[in-house]
Amino acid sequence: MGIRFWDSLHQPAQCSSASSAVVEFFQTTEDTEETENLKCPRSQLDRRSLCAMAIQTKQIYVTVAGLPLSFRLDWPFHKSTSGADFFVLHGDVRLESAEGLHAPVAVNLSATLREIMPSLEPKDTEGPVINALRKEVDRRQLEFVKSGKLVPVHFSSRHYDFNHKKWVFGKASDEEISRLLLRKVYWQTRRQETPAWIVDPTEALYVESAPAHLLEVARGLEGKGLLTLAGEFASATAELLQQAEKFDAEARAALEELEKKHAFERG
Repeated sequence: MGIRFWDSLHQPAQCSSASSAVVEFFQTTEDTEETENLKCPRSQLDRRSLCAMAIQTKQIYVTVAGLPLSFRLDWPFHKSTSGADFFVLHGDVRLESAEGLHAPVAVNLSATLREIMPSLEPKDTEGPVINALRKEVDRRQLEFVKSGKLVPVHFSSRHYDFNHKKWVFGKASDEEISRLLLRKVYWQTRRQETPAWIVDPTEALYVESAPAHLLEVARGLEGKGLLTLAGEFASATAELLQQAEKFDAEARAALEELEKKHAFERG
């Protein structure tokens, strides 16, 4: 029986329906396997197996302040039912450092930004949407609660440079990229017990760098014994996991600041 494989290892939004059977297929394939769609050596199958595992596993993205987040986005975007000139995508942002805390959101895509989008499909919008939501958390605009109403989030041209035709979420230094990658790998290993995808295009977009450069930075961290690389994927070493108290304290402090801001606004 033929198996249909994804077109690109770098567009996980297109692969969200990959089943556990695909992972099992990759893991049990002999040195060379042929199907009507694929012929490749075991080394490539191992890489694809890791990608399939990453796609199926909840991916954790960390804010500048150190809050680990996961995202559920309820595709597709749909036209606003209120008659307003924007498209809406419902979703949920979960705080992975605290049980049960989340922020239900309604992402409102402005008409101006819609004009520059190639499409409203996940492959063209998932990365920018996730990063726009991360920035809202960075700016302490979202509140994490046990239960709550949908919070409208304006996904506007604030995050887009029309002169250079690119997304802008804040250029990060190598030191900042290192800190983000260590947090990402730590929380992915701790919460999901799976490797973190270092060259995730969403991460590269967030720090305004190239996926290859993120991998280069990660190699430096591997040299320091803080993570272990397997191709484009990284797992935390025992040395990194021993820093749990530091990562927990960072997340706790960031959450306290966020909660303080919203408590003040409520009076």
